[in-house]
Amino acid sequence: MNDFNFRVGGAAGQGVQTIGYVLAKTLARGNLSIHLSQDYESRIRGGHNFTDIRVSEEPLYGSTERVDLLIALNGETLEKHQAALSSKGVAIFDAENNGLDASKPYEFNVPFERIAVETAGNKIFSNTTATGAALSLVGYDLDYLREVLIETFKAKSIKVAEDNIRAAEAGYRYVEKNFKGETALKLKPVKGQRRMLINGNESLSLGALAAGCKFMSGYPMTPSTGILQYLMNQRIIAEQGEDEIAAINMAIGAGFTGVRSMVATSGGGFSLMVEALGLAAMTETPVVIVLGQRPGPATGFPTRTAQSELEFVMHAAQGEFARAVLAPRDAEDVFYLIAKAFNIAERYQIPVIVLTDQFLADSYWTIPPFEFSTIQIDRGALLTEEEATKIKDYARYRFTESGISPRALPGYKDVLVVADSDEHTEQGHITESAEIRVKMADKRVWKTRGLEKEFTPLSYGPEEAKTVLLGWGSTYGALREAVDRLNQKSRRVRMVHLNAIWPFPTEAVQEMLKDSEKRIMVEGNAIGQLARVIRTETGVEMTGKILRYDGRPITADYVVRSFGEAVK
Repeated sequence: MNDFNFRVGGAAGQGVQTIGYVLAKTLARGNLSIHLSQDYESRIRGGHNFTDIRVSEEPLYGSTERVDLLIALNGETLEKHQAALSSKGVAIFDAENNGLDASKPYEFNVPFERIAVETAGNKIFSNTTATGAALSLVGYDLDYLREVLIETFKAKSIKVAEDNIRAAEAGYRYVEKNFKGETALKLKPVKGQRRMLINGNESLSLGALAAGCKFMSGYPMTPSTGILQYLMNQRIIAEQGEDEIAAINMAIGAGFTGVRSMVATSGGGFSLMVEALGLAAMTETPVVIVLGQRPGPATGFPTRTAQSELEFVMHAAQGEFARAVLAPRDAEDVFYLIAKAFNIAERYQIPVIVLTDQFLADSYWTIPPFEFSTIQIDRGALLTEEEATKIKDYARYRFTESGISPRALPGYKDVLVVADSDEHTEQGHITESAEIRVKMADKRVWKTRGLEKEFTPLSYGPEEAKTVLLGWGSTYGALREAVDRLNQKSRRVRMVHLNAIWPFPTEAVQEMLKDSEKRIMVEGNAIGQLARVIRTETGVEMTGKILRYDGRPITADYVVRSFGEAVK
């Protein structure tokens, strides 16, 4: 498989993310598969950032640690990443401006700053010069870059767009004239269906819109902030609260009045929302809560990734009640899964928690256009005003066989809707009755019976393989690629992957693991949280674990490298 990885590195403020996105979009215009991942520090300016743009003619599911072309915007990037260069890898950098010496065969000096000043009049175009130089090294058509630069910068002014094009062309020509070596691969556009280049937060936001979400609230917390930013520009109400407590209570209030609502947060923001989570459960108010995981405790690594909130969200808030916990795999899966989250929230009248993480939120994938026609909106037992007025002595929390009470909305004519965060009767009034307490508790705990059967864990790889890699959420791409690579090495391995974790699909997981001999859990936390859940719910023990909790994403390279030790 042709598989090439660009790495752009520099200090915050040098345009690392801009180069990365422009480069990825340019390559995607040629129908190539792209995966873009970002590594950035929690600083406004300074510190080391880098972006990986992996490209292939074949579908890509995740990132790689190998570097084929390093675009170093400063000397620190060269120092940190040259060891990751592949055997034919090349590093380009501005030796004139960084006091570096391009003396090694894989090093190539491109005077980014001098070229930018001479052709576009300002050194701020140095990163665009670097982009043109990088595309020249792999022989890619410059016209795609011109097209993307116009789209990217025309909002500032046509002159800015044209200056960027001149800088890129000059970088491209400089390499054509001066570079005498070879790179690992030449990239050409391929025929095929045009695909979207989209990140996890954007895809989630579009899925929410497709599902009929009309109200979203939040308080900026990396990595979920992008959802609020995206939806603020859409035709829904997207509100930034004064804090996380206000944000979730606004979403619950909107849900109580019948509006499909969502709140997004991260890290300590969810901790602040926990009391209100219980309020949603007690009042049986549907709400979707997106939690973008990042390493804790406290502020931890605020701009890095983790899968360490699973057990927390399964038990967060006082008391016992039903909830659903979903964990999308990638930018395509999150679009459809968030739509399902809204249906579950309303069908069962519960809070639904969607666990993303920094890797999923900030990474870009090229994926097929969404099939909006497949999104079905199911509002569950939501009564129209006409239906509600026909019910004598309407009771919001009426006991039913399923535990789901038909829901009327406040403001319906001649229908009184009463709710309370205290224990309450079927009519919503406070009670101290032991008998009603037991019936209401049972209603809240058991009303999702059968929900686990709506989700089937994904199986990938040879079914007869006795060694199984297990994972959840955004590790999907890394595990899928690791399975392929291990099988190519004659290690018979398959994968079981979950994107819906609670209520736990006990029977399905037991069936998938019944013939396994080695079971290796792969997840982004220090204790193996899903492994503990599986043991509790199925009695099945893992025989090994591959855990990563240094704030960096799990890659196929990491899994393959760790596999030998884990499988012993």
